[in-house]
Amino acid sequence: MTEDPKPATAAGPAGSAAASSAAVARPAAVPAPGRPKGGGPAGGPQQPRPARAGRAETVRFAATHTLPAFLRGAFHVRPKVVAAYAALGQQGWSAATLRAMRARHGGAPVEVRGLSGNLLVLLDHADVRQFYELPVRTLALDAPDKFRGLSLLEPTGVICSHGDTREERRRINDDVLAADRPAHPSCREFRAIVDEEAAALAGRPELDFPRLRRAVARIGRRMVLGDAARGDEELARWLLAIREEANWMRIRKGRAAAAEALYAKAAARVEEYAARAEPHTLAALARRHGDAEGPDGTALDPVGQAHHWLLALDTVGPTVARTLLLLAAHPAEQEAVRAEVDGGGAELPRLRACVEETLRLFPLVPDLVRVTRAETVWRGVAYPAGTAVLVPALFHQRDPEHVPAANQFVPARWLRPDAAQDIRMAPFSHGGGRCPGEHLGVLTSAALIASVLREHRVGGGRPALEPSQPLPGLLGAAGIRVALTRR
Repeated sequence: MTEDPKPATAAGPAGSAAASSAAVARPAAVPAPGRPKGGGPAGGPQQPRPARAGRAETVRFAATHTLPAFLRGAFHVRPKVVAAYAALGQQGWSAATLRAMRARHGGAPVEVRGLSGNLLVLLDHADVRQFYELPVRTLALDAPDKFRGLSLLEPTGVICSHGDTREERRRINDDVLAADRPAHPSCREFRAIVDEEAAALAGRPELDFPRLRRAVARIGRRMVLGDAARGDEELARWLLAIREEANWMRIRKGRAAAAEALYAKAAARVEEYAARAEPHTLAALARRHGDAEGPDGTALDPVGQAHHWLLALDTVGPTVARTLLLLAAHPAEQEAVRAEVDGGGAELPRLRACVEETLRLFPLVPDLVRVTRAETVWRGVAYPAGTAVLVPALFHQRDPEHVPAANQFVPARWLRPDAAQDIRMAPFSHGGGRCPGEHLGVLTSAALIASVLREHRVGGGRPALEPSQPLPGLLGAAGIRVALTRR
């Protein structure tokens, strides 16, 4: 699921006094890494200066990182662009750029001129930890570019809301998704849905992504809106058109207006389904929430978050495809997972670890971008409210200087008791911005993979992966296919 606000924290108290203090007060000045110590005026300590990318660095960063991210698509991935960048090794370009910036500036946060304004890029784990520890009210998720896109896709969603309304919508969202529980209250019904839809995948000797994507879309509509929405391909086309336009972040004014009109039609259709959805569905749970039934329930639009839930559940398809491809390339791991599935347990920790490792290697959100709502201090340098802050999460998760076997498929790393709190790995973010749909997303992905593996072995994966070699930086899901052999 995609990044969204959540009150619980995994990297430290999201609203702790230390984090709040760092956000609003200047600590004693210390020289920024990579800059010489020396006396300031009247013999005092030298005030640290911000590290700024030079012109050549800025061009390189735009060409290898921000422009490719925009062209790939933030809300609907463009498969042909991803395939082209994967063939060219684009992620390697980006990682080399970020490593060079970190070396030149001694790991200090670097101000870079982005495509739509300045970005403060965090390249050191100490700064990344502060990023996760700052409260959402200080370091907000609605950075301007993200807001422009999401305002087309989910204008009454949590990220597009502010103040008390945002907090009330967030509470409904977190409760509906059971954000603080490893197993959703509707997990039995959801697993049954997954098993029913997975049965259609077993009729051919090969599983390709288009068939998987269609099955996942049906699963998502049934989980969110109920069985009546299962075959509503028209709604699916409407939502896809809105997501494609959201990628342009309102640059195309006329088409953005058309997308707003289309959203109104889609929202009305969603409300119709929600009104008669089965009790276990996310839409029904949202309508029955105590806050939604109160005097301000209509204004809160509790079902408005359904657009985000549908978008998030659609990402199960790429995650499952990549995990199956990795298991096909790692037969020993596949056998261990199959043994766990055959054991009949509901938790499936090893399979869930495989899903999380897939998301570490190929995260759904490779960059975390937020915006400050108050003055913040990074390495002794104060930055004003309105500063956009970027954590290149994929870079950090695959950084061989800090992550052992960074470019290998090692699910066992997620079986450590402290794995979920390890800030080096953040497929669902950490702190106040940790994705509240994390458990539901992993549950759904693992349930679908388990349904496939109960009766089949997977092999003959395409594109071919060599386990003894570093895995590619990008892996487009659209071209993935695996052979299915009955056990």
